[in-house]
Amino acid sequence: MSSLAVFSLYPHPHPISSHLIHHQQLSRMKFSILALLPVALALPTTEQPTGTLTTRQSATTITDQLIFSSTLPQFTARRNARNPSNLDWSSDGCSNSPDNPFGFPFTPACHRHDFGYRNYKAQSRFTDANRLRIDDKFKADLKYQCSSNGHGSVCNGLADVYYSAVRAFGGGSKKREADLAELDLTHEELVAIYEEKVAIYNALVKEAQEKGELWTLD
Repeated sequence: MSSLAVFSLYPHPHPISSHLIHHQQLSRMKFSILALLPVALALPTTEQPTGTLTTRQSATTITDQLIFSSTLPQFTARRNARNPSNLDWSSDGCSNSPDNPFGFPFTPACHRHDFGYRNYKAQSRFTDANRLRIDDKFKADLKYQCSSNGHGSVCNGLADVYYSAVRAFGGGSKKREADLAELDLTHEELVAIYEEKVAIYNALVKEAQEKGELWTLD
């Protein structure tokens, strides 16, 4: 038989040779897939456990959310849980604030105000503008406590006293540059505003007592 005849008998690859080639191809494919597995397993997943969300967020982001986005009850719940634990939750309550003889529920607002001051200082963000934002939120929280607990004008009057007190005396030195720059007010003018709010509050108390809406203090 000529070599040409031999070629004509096997116009396609020999069955055994074809089987060997197919087996080698499968082996290479399996090796490639196995080689990719460690890489695939090392890739991060898009889903994160819900319990780790807080710890993955930056301290500054969480601080801002707790001060400016969360409701006061939501903040209080987080404070009670100390969540997250890496923030400063300490507070003096309202111990350095004006007298509150009628027991208006201002303590949660004072807690958030202390939280804002202390964490902004720790994060080197306690600027004049940020101090004003925290103080303004404090005023809103005080007013919220008055309205949500059914207290009227006397409570709101004392809220104004608290706010004017932190603007005039809070945040450190009484001669802060913020006091001098804010709306062109000097420290003396801020103190005058505070004294005006105290006078308004005292008048509201007297009026409520005359109407029998508040008891008379000894």
